[in-house]
Amino acid sequence: MSVPALVNRDIIMIGIQPWDFEIGCNFKDMAYVIARHNRVIYVNRPLDRVTAWRLPDDVKTKTRKQSIERGEKVLEEVEKNLWVFNPPVMLESINWLNHGFIYRYLNKRNNRKQAAAIEKALQNLSFKNPVLFIDNDFFNGLYLQDFLNVSCTVYYLRDFLLAQPYFSKHGVFSEPELIKKADLVVANSLYLTSYARQYNNNCFYIGQGCGDLFFKPVKTGAPADIQQIKPPIIGYCGFLTSARLDIKLLGDIAKARPEWSLVLVGPEDDDFKNSDLHTLKNIFFMGRKNEPELPAYVSRFNVCLNPQLINQLTIGNYPRKVDEYLAMGKPVVATATETMEAFAHCTYLCNGSEAYISAIEKALAEDDAEKQKMRRDVAESHSWENSINLFYNAVAAQHK
Repeated sequence: MSVPALVNRDIIMIGIQPWDFEIGCNFKDMAYVIARHNRVIYVNRPLDRVTAWRLPDDVKTKTRKQSIERGEKVLEEVEKNLWVFNPPVMLESINWLNHGFIYRYLNKRNNRKQAAAIEKALQNLSFKNPVLFIDNDFFNGLYLQDFLNVSCTVYYLRDFLLAQPYFSKHGVFSEPELIKKADLVVANSLYLTSYARQYNNNCFYIGQGCGDLFFKPVKTGAPADIQQIKPPIIGYCGFLTSARLDIKLLGDIAKARPEWSLVLVGPEDDDFKNSDLHTLKNIFFMGRKNEPELPAYVSRFNVCLNPQLINQLTIGNYPRKVDEYLAMGKPVVATATETMEAFAHCTYLCNGSEAYISAIEKALAEDDAEKQKMRRDVAESHSWENSINLFYNAVAAQHK
């Protein structure tokens, strides 16, 4: 086994998604793998005043307040060489401001306050000459390298957040600025790599991994709420949001094939909750499930869906759930996008209701043991170890 290009280094990981986020996230999976070879401090986003006011009963809010008010749960070692840090600071909520001098001043002050808290944690852990690895956070990460003594700043681009109004207001200025400032950029799709290269030539595609949860045999029986659902089951696992998923498409499929059962596993946004999908007898909403429960549901699917809309938010997005479906050998029908072309040999790609229905019929008819093995092999090649090694090589090249 070859020695990784980055070993025994100290890494600061700034995650836009907190460690205690309700569903799994890429950056957290990456932290586990990086910590096998290096020391890692995973920094949760600090609490801001508006969030503290709007979501006082949220578990994450309560945990951050414990850190700020009582100094509890500030720095916790979750496994060897991996610490989770809740900065004991309250940031100002400034996204409502127009972009200009006042916003930039306050954002820099927020960054300075966060950096000071991080610096104390680094001293407690005796971190030296760390690499700063920022996950898509062009607000709280924009000025950190100005206030922290780091050897290298890496910006991780895994989602085109500028497609969302909340992020685009200031992000159209802040993200290009951070990409330019970073020593290098790594991205999980070729589309996002190309986007970042407009501002920084030192950009690298590192792909993405798939956790081992979906590779393990499902030892438990079928969950009680899916046992009585009639096959064939056409399923989806993930956050049900109208920003990414085609509600009309799902309805068209269910209406055209009432003998199919559409099973949707995951929390719903308001558009899904209020949609006509709830009136269709062959669509079943399973609700939010804990991550370890998901393979048991996917194991019951005859065909898995990724019914994305095509928009700026999705077109360059790496389909993590597709890897998870493939890891269980399941046939996958998905919306054809530039990023999904890499999966053309092992999935059914299409656009529109009629094409989706035809593809599902074909997937049901063609499924066999040979195709199931091929799908698992594809998923195995998309490991976090492979992705992290590409990240290591990019950082190591920067230090030559």
